[in-house]
Amino acid sequence: HLRSQLAPGTRCALEHGGAAPVIIDQTANLRKAIPLLAKGGYYHAGQVCVSVQRVFCHSSIVDPLCDKLLEVLDTLKVGDPSLEETDIGPLIRHREVTRVHEWVQEAILARADLLAGGRQVSESCYQATLLLNPPLSAKVSSMEIFGPVVCVYSYERMDNAIEQANALPFAFQASIFSQDIDHALYASRNLHASAVMINDHTAFRVDWMPFAGLKQSGLGVGGIPYTFKDMQVEKMTVLHSEAL
Repeated sequence: HLRSQLAPGTRCALEHGGAAPVIIDQTANLRKAIPLLAKGGYYHAGQVCVSVQRVFCHSSIVDPLCDKLLEVLDTLKVGDPSLEETDIGPLIRHREVTRVHEWVQEAILARADLLAGGRQVSESCYQATLLLNPPLSAKVSSMEIFGPVVCVYSYERMDNAIEQANALPFAFQASIFSQDIDHALYASRNLHASAVMINDHTAFRVDWMPFAGLKQSGLGVGGIPYTFKDMQVEKMTVLHSEAL
């Protein structure tokens, strides 16, 4: 709709968005993975287009992963972003707090396990929330949350995790945690994403990296050199001269 309002031929880039998937295989180093998952899922109150949202964890380590993640969540402080001790600040609008809470409650009613959070702290802030195995049809599993909510799903075979990760019409950045190089590269090759992080969270980036959404995740390529190129129109001049 926004693009249709532009004059014909205008170059544009449209905001990217997604529901970033993370795969944790049975060889993953949880000691290193947990703080990265917490950062990727909850900094800026989850209001990052590549925030960690859907974590697919091998069934053999899903319990310790959730336990260790809960330990981190217990230390996160929600409130005034101007205070140095605050980890999770407000959402952009009061109605976004209400929306996030409605999505979480929908998942709980559909038999997701609420492991942490699930409540409004104030008109503008929402508690860091962790859900286990919400149904794939729930909004928290199928749409961009854009709030401090992370969902964990147990899997047995990596191909099933990849299939679920790829099931949405959004494909932006993804990640895999593994100490097995074959597992990591297999996931990287098969995940529908424009960038895959190995042993880091989905929101990792530096400005010179390409930043592009696939499928319905956006239009155009971000990142300084890529944006320069994307916003320019190449022009060729053909010179016909007898001297040549």
